[in-house]
Amino acid sequence: MAHQIINSSKAPAPIGPYSQATLANGTLYISGQIALDPESGQLINDTIEAETHQVMKNLSAILQEAGFGFEHVLKCSIFVKDLNNFGRINETYGSYFRSNPPARETVEVSRLPKDVNVEISCIAAK
Repeated sequence: MAHQIINSSKAPAPIGPYSQATLANGTLYISGQIALDPESGQLINDTIEAETHQVMKNLSAILQEAGFGFEHVLKCSIFVKDLNNFGRINETYGSYFRSNPPARETVEVSRLPKDVNVEISCIAAK
């Protein structure tokens, strides 16, 4: 199966041996995004809301690079360091899906890259 690597300069460069996303047969698989500002390389983590917004902005940049939008997202995986932040993350995350939100799971984990509080990946299709 042929696939295309998707990389956006408006999202942070991968910090390991992976691509921001791959596109195969009209389905886009986006790697987990954290709240790195793509211009400064700094983490945006003053509040959990600001951190979640930056994650969603990074996802948006990759979606746009591939010609997709949040309306094409079928599934998200949310990884959080502290499930007590779920309500605040959920409210911010939900603002990007006004109608017909995608399927998803939210999982508390012991640690995330760069010790962030939230990481989100997604799958989109046209």
